[in-house]
Amino acid sequence: VQSHRAVYVGVHVPLGRQSRRRHRHRGHRHHRKRRERSDREDGRESPSYDTPSQRVQFILGTEDDDEEHIPHDLFTELDELAFKDGDMQEWKETARWLKFEEDVEDGGERWSKPYVATLSLHSLFELRSCILNGTVLLDMRASSIEEIADMVIDSMLASGQLEDGAQEKVREAMLRRHHHQNEKKLSNRIPLVRSFADIGLLASPQSAPGNLDDNKNGESRGNGGNGSRENSTVDFSKVDMNFMKKIPHGAEASNVLVGEVDFLERPIIAFVRLCPAVLLTGLTEVPVPTRFLFLLLGPFGKGPQYHEIGRSIATLMTDEVFHDVAYKARDRNDLLSGIDEFLDQVTVLPPGEWDPSIRIEPPKSVPSQEKRKIASFPNGSAHSSEMGKEAEHHAGPELQRTGRIFGGLVNDVRRKAPFYWSDIRDAVNLQCLASILFLYCACMSPVITFGGLLGEATKGSISAIESLFGASLTGVAYSLFAGQPLTILGSTGPVLVFEKILFKFCSQYHLSYLHLRTSIGLWTAFLCLLLVATDASSLVCYITRFTEEAFAALICIIFIYEALEKLVRLGELYPINMHNQLDNLTFYRCQCAPPANASAEVLGVWSKKNVTPENITWDQLSSKTCKALMGELVGPACSHSGPYVPDPTSENRGWLISPLGPNPWWTLLAAAVPALLCTILIFMDQQITAVIINRKENKLKKGCGYHLDLLVVAVMLGVCSIMGLPWFVAATVLSISHVNSLKLESECAAPGEQPKFLGIREQRVTGFMIFFLMGCSVFMTSVLKVSRQTVRAALTLPRSLH
Repeated sequence: VQSHRAVYVGVHVPLGRQSRRRHRHRGHRHHRKRRERSDREDGRESPSYDTPSQRVQFILGTEDDDEEHIPHDLFTELDELAFKDGDMQEWKETARWLKFEEDVEDGGERWSKPYVATLSLHSLFELRSCILNGTVLLDMRASSIEEIADMVIDSMLASGQLEDGAQEKVREAMLRRHHHQNEKKLSNRIPLVRSFADIGLLASPQSAPGNLDDNKNGESRGNGGNGSRENSTVDFSKVDMNFMKKIPHGAEASNVLVGEVDFLERPIIAFVRLCPAVLLTGLTEVPVPTRFLFLLLGPFGKGPQYHEIGRSIATLMTDEVFHDVAYKARDRNDLLSGIDEFLDQVTVLPPGEWDPSIRIEPPKSVPSQEKRKIASFPNGSAHSSEMGKEAEHHAGPELQRTGRIFGGLVNDVRRKAPFYWSDIRDAVNLQCLASILFLYCACMSPVITFGGLLGEATKGSISAIESLFGASLTGVAYSLFAGQPLTILGSTGPVLVFEKILFKFCSQYHLSYLHLRTSIGLWTAFLCLLLVATDASSLVCYITRFTEEAFAALICIIFIYEALEKLVRLGELYPINMHNQLDNLTFYRCQCAPPANASAEVLGVWSKKNVTPENITWDQLSSKTCKALMGELVGPACSHSGPYVPDPTSENRGWLISPLGPNPWWTLLAAAVPALLCTILIFMDQQITAVIINRKENKLKKGCGYHLDLLVVAVMLGVCSIMGLPWFVAATVLSISHVNSLKLESECAAPGEQPKFLGIREQRVTGFMIFFLMGCSVFMTSVLKVSRQTVRAALTLPRSLH
């Protein structure tokens, strides 16, 4: 391509809105004549459209009765003729496309990194000219490359594109052997290792992505020179199985053949679409059936130009819109309209402001091309419909008022009951095990942290042990009975603030904190039940994305503030001592000591070992040696010798709290006022988190249950209030982490392409096991006591930033 004409085009970056081009190259007189002539040749009068985009939308909107024109994923391969000493040798693979372009690096030893193809604008116009003036054969029925070559040559001779006498040389060139880049790499492998892979593949031919056994052509051998092939047999020893795994199931091939020859005076072009696709063994790098074939042969001297034209048609075949047009096109004009629509969408980069040798990395997310396929109306009705969908992103059947008492709850139960067994069965996966281990550690730190903060705020009335026990009890019940088990419950920042305010109020007016808190909790549970009965969860449909993000930001700010405040206060009380001793790092010890009352048995053991209590350094002994010498392990960090039943943090309370206690009787009624505020807090915490989890982006398939979720939270809120345990509602950050850990992605992804998000592994087992293990952690209280307050506070800050 000449330098003064090298204007490069970056593809895969479509414009936001369709716009009409000022200069329409199709408007020239000779183009109109050519188009009219092609219409008559094809025997089809195509309706006229104002823009190529409208014609493309018409093509894509037509429905064919047969299944032969259904678009499939395409693997595109670019082969070029290689010469040695002036003699034509073979077709050599130089580039390939599955989603992005990959080139054979200099030397032919390895593939380049996938990158976004950048095309010369001149090569795109030349490609359009090739389709306009070349041979176009759609829905060709052939079973071998020899038949394809014969039919292409006959069509070229009939149209006058190919002169008499050159057909044999063209046929010989088309049937030359194809050399693929992976052949040299595969030949160096150990045959024994390769044979094991072949055994599995040959035993299961359906494992090939192209459905090799679906071809009904049987064996077909050609008689022409080097081009004879067997279509029914595949030598898997020459197939790169690692790359084959990245090709989607049912994919088809598009072969682009370009090269220079010495027997032609002008280029010859052919675009062929086979119907059905045919497996041409040896033609492509991987054994997938060929659907499209593009041939460009021309005289010497224009090799780089032919190469760019080949890259252009290969890149167009990877474009989502032109790819569908190529499958559904019925004549030459449809292909030209697809190219024109592609030109309408590309972005031109000035040649003097960008280096074309720079390769653009594949983007993490590719914008959707659906707007190019759907007609846009001048009044913007398409845009308004999208806005309407965005406005109703929460308005589903689960949020519609039923007009009956507990009607929404009944619908939630009916909706979720059929999936209960699958919620258990779907958890049989290693991904769920990894999620359990990850979320267990992730949930433990905030529960212990908030337990410590709550213990300081309430002077030990509710602390870490109650927090662990309450989280386990509430989480297990929620995982078993909730409508959305992916939600993780936890102590949230707003609840912590409410507890602090309530404790200060009780201290100021000399009221019993735990008993008043129980009254408020029971009132809150009752009010939440009223919300469930009246289908108040339907108000969630008015929660916008702005509300969700603002609420999540509020929680993060509370977390950050609490962590920083705690660290600053502890830094003032306990300044850093650079010369501290290791023994003073913790106040909780477990060391050996001599028995208080040595029995005769103990004295007998000492006499056998010839030791006396005065000669033993008891505090330096290990636990094993201590038991051997009949010593005792003493200290707050020592475990219990028998079954351990955790005791409340405060000695002045038990596990059942009366709603009244020493408080005046009127506190039972007055508790309804703060309970109303607490109900609003619980409702907002729970439902906004549920809305975030139930977003359409997560592609949940088993539905949700806002009313059922609130019912379980209300019941457990009352239970925790009576037992003097912290209140637990949906934790936004932990719930999002839980959902992210259960994401399902496609196993097959093109080189350079991000795996496609398929949905979430919806089940109940992960949440149940997380909180069950957390309940077992109650018996590790002696170990958890060693954790410093600074460590607990520091754990809160990174989680908030996350």
